[in-house]
Parts: sequence; structure tokens; C-alpha cells
Amino acid sequence: MIPQDFIHQLLEKIDIVDVVERYIPLKKGGQNYLACCPFHQEKTPSFTVSPTKQFFHCFGCGVHGSAIGFVMQHQGLSFTDAVEQLAHSANMTVPKVQSSYAKHTNALSNQYRLLEKVLAHVTQFYQVCLQQSAKSIQYLKGRELSDEIIQKFSLGYSPDDARSLLQNYPDEQENLIKAGLLITNENQSQPYDRFRDRIMFPIRNKKGAIIGFGARTLDANKEPKYLNSPETALFKKRQELYGLYEARQTIHAAHRVLVVEGYMDVIALSQYGIHYAVATLGTATSSEQLRQLLQYADDIYFCFDGDEAGHKAAQRALENSLPTLKDGKSLFFLFLPAEHDPDSFVRAHSGKLFEEKLLNESIPFSTYMIRLLVSDINMNLPEGRAKLIHRATPWVIQLTGAPLLARMVKARLAELAHIAFDDFDALFGEQSALQSRAHHYQLPKLSQRLSVTSIAHKQILTLLMNPSWAKEVVLPDLIEELSAELACFVRLVETILQHDEHLSSAYLIECLRGTACEPIMSDALKQIHSHDNALMGANEEAKTAFLEGNKKMMDDWLRHTQLKSHVDKLASQSYQVSTTAEKHLLVELLKKN
Repeated sequence: MIPQDFIHQLLEKIDIVDVVERYIPLKKGGQNYLACCPFHQEKTPSFTVSPTKQFFHCFGCGVHGSAIGFVMQHQGLSFTDAVEQLAHSANMTVPKVQSSYAKHTNALSNQYRLLEKVLAHVTQFYQVCLQQSAKSIQYLKGRELSDEIIQKFSLGYSPDDARSLLQNYPDEQENLIKAGLLITNENQSQPYDRFRDRIMFPIRNKKGAIIGFGARTLDANKEPKYLNSPETALFKKRQELYGLYEARQTIHAAHRVLVVEGYMDVIALSQYGIHYAVATLGTATSSEQLRQLLQYADDIYFCFDGDEAGHKAAQRALENSLPTLKDGKSLFFLFLPAEHDPDSFVRAHSGKLFEEKLLNESIPFSTYMIRLLVSDINMNLPEGRAKLIHRATPWVIQLTGAPLLARMVKARLAELAHIAFDDFDALFGEQSALQSRAHHYQLPKLSQRLSVTSIAHKQILTLLMNPSWAKEVVLPDLIEELSAELACFVRLVETILQHDEHLSSAYLIECLRGTACEPIMSDALKQIHSHDNALMGANEEAKTAFLEGNKKMMDDWLRHTQLKSHVDKLASQSYQVSTTAEKHLLVELLKKN
């Protein structure tokens, strides 16, 4: 655990402009600095860095944060790793709070470092063995791999000897077992090597540490052809991607990533000039892997064999992507001819032809999704169209992070089902066609549903950019009853007031990282494109508008609270409601509340 005071000192000492310029060139534009966003593809600069706020924001894709957040996003680091990297550059030492949890975490970290050290040594051992194995060199040269590519991916060879690791690392038996490199068996007097007579593919995590291995047999008659390290404290297959560490910079530059199925696919593609490919580790593409990739690129391409197994793998990838997909991000699916995988295709043709095929022939997510949904359905029959709606429902309702895409998919499905969009939409529980009917009873003005979210978001955004204004904010008495957005606003005010010194926008973001306020603040910051003056200098007119907005927001909340009390009271007495008018009023109040 890193003390908050240190985070404040670090952000005070470093300059976000200097930090960002280590990775991308910036150009002065008024009070701020501009660049093309490194997190999505664009031709006109919309990425802004504010030296006064110590804050960056992209008006195109909405990414934002402090210098710490930028390093986390750009380098794919954890919060702790990003802080340590920035502290090192500022000649600062990161203190640690030694709570019982922190001590436990540090103990685990020390254990992980020991395993990483052992795996690094074994990797070097396998690399030496590769140079001494003529058949291994011949195999790799037969796959047209250059010395540069072999070195880039740290390829090696495990000797055909069950005791090679213990002979070379006799004092590391326990760690070799924990790292999955040795197998214990009650029928064997000593543990023995898991990998023997195989080409070794070290698997790195996003920090570059080796956490496991993939291994390919050199014996055509030996099964399995490929063997992975088992799950260990370091190696979780569903969370890691082969080649991501090596490809991360190219992925940023290309704004796309290609997901393939095998180690040799990644390596062969890199050999032929396509350096933004990664591979899953013997499992279907998981939601954890997709979340990582969506942080690196706007466009994710999946490439599968054209056979039945390839199509099944593609469908699993699509299903796992549903809850993680976001508007502004795109997924594509490419199916190669049945006789090819990416490795064989680039060797038979070229990297250039493969990339042309990838960019021109890949199927967009929405097209592929609908193609899967309508497969084997007779859309000429009402029963078939009903089947489509039934089949589509569990998929579409998972697109919570991509509401615009979900709406477009539903519009296309409604067209295929021959029903009106509103009627189709109602089947997903988002809108009832009955609500559009005219009502005979006029509701009181007080009963209009309060839309505090947009107001609160604007207030949060303005306060975040101008923390000193918190001193003049008037808070309500019943803070514990506030809604999520208002509670976040109050938390932000209280955080500012707890500090006597001036706080930067960047520090406030880091103060609330990991709290329930973080996603609400993130939503507010994504609306910054409609209030871009928030990044500029504040003035009295803007401050007056902020304070008036605060009063309106609290007044609206008070009216909403009173309305809720009225509805609750009416609902509790509903058994006494006898007239038609009263029943309609109760129903409408409950809908509006």
C-alpha cells in the first residue's frame, strides 16, 4: 500500500507534460499541449495535456487521467508499478505502509520474484541448449525463422533428459516445482522435468517477466504436439496472452491487435512484418484477455482456421466479448482457408497479402453476430422470426458497455423479424409500448422524474477542474440519503476540504481511484468534450454558474426526496385506493419515481 501523501508529493514533483513527452511528441496549443491520441487512431489531434491541471484528456475516445494514469495506460502497468516507475525517474523512493495486508502482499511478491528469477535462469539455460542442438536449429530454420526472431522471442530447447534442471539447479527444487517445471510422482524417487526434447516458447506477462512456457515436440509421433506450463501462482492462462509484451508498442502504433491461436502463428507473423499479433494459451479467448486488449487498441481482429473447430472458437470469442465490448471499440473476425493457419499462410504467400486479407475481408462483430443468430432459422416463417428474438435476447442484453452498438444490432434484428423497433426493443425490457399511450389524468408537476445524473456529472467535472471552489459549496443535511452521483460529488467536496493546501485535478483523481466514485467520475470526465472550457483557466462567471448549478442540483434532489416520500406513503396505503383516478395516479407516480 502506497501512502496517499506520497502520491501527492510525487504528482507535485513531476510534470505531466514531461512524462507524456517521453512517449509521444506534444505541440503547444494555447494554454495546453496537443497530440494525436496514442490510445486510438486519429488524424486530427484531440489529445490534450493540461500543465496547470496536471491532467490529460482525449476528446476523441474519452481516455483521461493523471501522469500515473497515462503511464498505466500506455505501458500496461499496474498502479503500483506506474508509481514506482515515475518515482524512480524523479529520484524518489516509494514508502510502503506495512499493514497486515501489505505484509502478506509483500510476502507473496517476494515469492513471485523468486519464481520469476528461476524461470529467467531456466530460459537462459534453454537458449544455450538450443544453440547446442542441431536438430532444433534445423527445425526453426525449416520454419524460416531468422536469428533476430529467435532472439526476440527468447526461443530455447529442453534437452531429452528427465533430470536436466535438477542437475543444473540442485538448490532450486522447491521453486522449480512451484513454477511448474518439475513434476513430482510418488513412483519416482526424484522430481523430473516436465518439458523434454521440445522447442521452448517463454511466456511473458505485460511487465516482461517470464511466467511460464509453451513447448512443441520435435517428434512427429509424440503427443501432445504442444504442451503448456500448468497453472501456477504466476501463470493464469485466462489472464495472459502470448506475445503481448513483445507486441505492445506496435499495437499502440497500429491501433489494432490480432488474436491468433498458436505460438508459431505469432512468431511467423512477426517474421513476415506483422508485429501486433498475440495468442491465447490453449483456451478460448477469455473476458479477462479481452479487457486487457481493449486497453491497448481500438480494433481487435480474431483470425481462425476456416474449419469447424475454427468457427467454434470464433463463436466462443464473440460470446465472451459481449459483456466487455464498448462503444468506440471494434471487433473483427477473419477465417482463413481450411488448409491454412496464419503461420502457413504467410509462408505460402506473404505478410503483405495476409494483412490485406485481414483488413479487407474480416467480418465486423455485428455482422458475424447476426449471421450466427439467423443460421439454421427459416426467416420466412413467424415461428422462425420468434426463434430469432428468443435466441438473440441473452446475447444482446449483455452489450451493456456498448449501448449504441446494441441499439444498431437491435434495429437490424427488428428489421429481420418484421416488427417495429419500439416493439422489438420492448421485448428486451428497456421500453414498454404501453408507456406511449395517452393518460387521462394530469400528473402534478412535482412528479416528473428527476434527471440529476447529467447535472451532477457537470458539477463533478467542474469541481474536479477547479478544486478551490469546494470551499463555497453548500451541502445538504441528509448526506447519507444521496444518490450515487450526488454522493460522489459530496465525497469530492469532502476530500478537498480535508486538505489545507491546494490540490491538483490529477491528485483528486488518484485519491478516488479504486473507490465507488471512480466509475462515476470517469463517466463525468467522458462528457468533457461538451464542456471543454473546463480544461482552460477558471473565471468568476464560470464559478458563479457552478455555485448556481450546485444550488439547483440540491433543490432538485430535495424535491425528488419529497416526491419519493409521497409515493412511498401512497404505495403503503394502496389497499385503500379505490377510485380509478387514484389507481392511475399511483401507477404513474411509481413509473416516474
